[in-house]
Amino acid sequence: MRIREMEERDNKSMEQIVKRSLESFGLDIPGTAYYDPQLRHLAQFYKQQPCAKYWVAVNEQDEVVGGVGIAPFSGKKGVCELQKLYISPAAQGMGLSKELMKTALYFAGKYYTHCYLETMEILQTANHLYVQFGFQRLEAALDGSTHNTMDTWFLKEL
Repeated sequence: MRIREMEERDNKSMEQIVKRSLESFGLDIPGTAYYDPQLRHLAQFYKQQPCAKYWVAVNEQDEVVGGVGIAPFSGKKGVCELQKLYISPAAQGMGLSKELMKTALYFAGKYYTHCYLETMEILQTANHLYVQFGFQRLEAALDGSTHNTMDTWFLKEL
């Protein structure tokens, strides 16, 4: 497995990974990444934003098995958002989430002072990972949040 920057040819694969993952938890509902308008064009979306990037994990056949993004958060100076960290079921349990997190947080540290993320309490494995990486749980979403269905929020000083 290796991690590389997302390319346009990866859009459909990553969209499917995100959607299947959310469906598996019953989270294919409005207010989640499932309905993000940019989901079909992630590569282009991240390239259009300043200090933003999306990475994919690929297997030996260069097939996308997961990904993660960093983008500015709602115009707040110095704050980025960790976005769309998803791994396909076949690639889970191999440490890819940790490698993607390291890649994303290293990049974020070059441009931002804090990293924010929104998730759901039901995603316990993901929440455990965030705590392992030093994210602190918040009582509420930061102002400017667009995923109004989320019920768990984290912030990390970079």
